[in-house]
Amino acid sequence: MLSAFGRALRTPDLRRKLLFTLGIIAIFRLGAFIPSPGVSYQNVQQCLQAGSTNQGVYQLINLFSGGALLQVSVFALGIMPYITASIIVQLLRVVIPRFQQLYDEGQSGQSKLTQYTRYLTIALGLLNATTLVSLARSGQLLGTQCPAPIIPSDSIITTILIVITLTAGTGLIMWMGELVTEKGVGNGMSILIFTSIAAGFPTSLGQIWTTKGPGTFFTVLVIGLVVMGLVVFVEQSQRRVPVQYAKRMIGRRTVGGTSTYIPIKVNMAGVVPVIFASSMLYLPSLIAQFNTPHDGSPAPDWVNWITTNLTRGDHPIYMIIYFLLIVFFTYFYVAITFNPEEVSDNMKKYGGFIPGIRAGRPTADYLQYVLSRITLPGAIYLGFVALIPLVALVLINANQQFPFGGTSLLIMVGVGLETVKQIDAQLQQRHYEGLLR
Repeated sequence: MLSAFGRALRTPDLRRKLLFTLGIIAIFRLGAFIPSPGVSYQNVQQCLQAGSTNQGVYQLINLFSGGALLQVSVFALGIMPYITASIIVQLLRVVIPRFQQLYDEGQSGQSKLTQYTRYLTIALGLLNATTLVSLARSGQLLGTQCPAPIIPSDSIITTILIVITLTAGTGLIMWMGELVTEKGVGNGMSILIFTSIAAGFPTSLGQIWTTKGPGTFFTVLVIGLVVMGLVVFVEQSQRRVPVQYAKRMIGRRTVGGTSTYIPIKVNMAGVVPVIFASSMLYLPSLIAQFNTPHDGSPAPDWVNWITTNLTRGDHPIYMIIYFLLIVFFTYFYVAITFNPEEVSDNMKKYGGFIPGIRAGRPTADYLQYVLSRITLPGAIYLGFVALIPLVALVLINANQQFPFGGTSLLIMVGVGLETVKQIDAQLQQRHYEGLLR
């Protein structure tokens, strides 16, 4: 492995791509510590040290920003607006026929969809920046016990400046991600997300060692290694549906007669169902927060029920609903991203068929049968991995610092595997020997 990385660095073109990617990563991490104009860096650090942060509510966003959210830095919004915009554009393909037509047009149509995603990212960044500034002013971002104001100035000019800076930071992150995709190694957005998550591992492990002791620390490491091995195994698992192409005469040439397969992954939905489920569970607590009286009067019964059962990750009702939402969104997302009828029509168009299955409608029914059967273990696997940090809260009381769970491992393993495969493919083009054996 080390010799393979040495060959990668000795290859001029690949070395240039790797160094460019590392440079973008360094700039991205630097921006996570540069405070926004009008934000008091000293006051933010006092609030963080006071331990009054409300990380449970904003944990997912803070995860994707590499901790920049609670620092209120220029990159505080991170990559989350782009992720949300991409998911919305994908879902709109089901609702708006024009979006599906653009997707079917190929490169030109997908370029337009990418442009729409960029516009929506900026709009969501503007909305999120306004919300973030409002939360920072009211003290709800870092907790009401914060000893000093995060934004000392109350002027409208300062507020507008912070909102513009945060929105511009989102646009800059999006641009850097596209640069990495074009001139670097791997998918740029995925690399930046990977960097954000990995940046929090040393701090989380250090806090576990300091607060819980070496026993809990090594327990977390063992659990992390076991879960990581499970994630790698499942992410690489797939059901290969065999496809045979009949021989055809085109002019004087005979084409076809080859055998291939359709790879149907166990986890076709990736991490999207976990993000959807987390967002859906955040809505009740947000509604309850807006309906909680601030004059000291008792809150309604339904607000108390939500606060008791749907805001704490260690509550059984929260875990059950979270798991069921992940299973539901897994089936939902797979249904809109994999169309058996479209695959069947393409196979029939080029003379392909599944051995033992007639072309056309029977092929689509068979693919739907295989897809529905393989999605169930994938959904259960996603729910199991996502519940790991919640179960850790109950078993070892390390939820706030537990790094090996849910969204973080799924993204890190997936991005790591895809990036290594890309480097391996480029090495094989030049040396016929890559990173993987």
